[in-house]
Amino acid sequence: QVQLVESGGGLVQAGGSLRLSCAASGRTFSNYAMGWFRQAPGKEREFVAAIRWSGGSTRYADSVKGRFTISRDNAKNTVYLQMNNLKPEDTAVYYCAVRGSIWTMTSNPYEYDYWGQGTQVTVSS
Repeated sequence: QVQLVESGGGLVQAGGSLRLSCAASGRTFSNYAMGWFRQAPGKEREFVAAIRWSGGSTRYADSVKGRFTISRDNAKNTVYLQMNNLKPEDTAVYYCAVRGSIWTMTSNPYEYDYWGQGTQVTVSS
């Protein structure tokens, strides 16, 4: 069982930055990969970034490459999403997720096992 607690969302102007955090508790040793997703009103949940817990390999959606960075702190059981040069199109509810069954950093939200509550990110123009 895994619990996820997110923080760091808010309102920011275009071009600004935010750092999202997701603290995991529970059976973290079984967490093979963690990811960030976002969902805007009227849109499907969209893959943003993922990281392997062991080794730290990362994967990004094309829309955020060069602007967003995913990282993790093993000691704190926490994953981060540093978001720079934010654009209005980044406005969405951001969710962190854990895949506990396999290491693959899938972009399919249905293949993740646990989810945080979501945190709102709003980017004004």
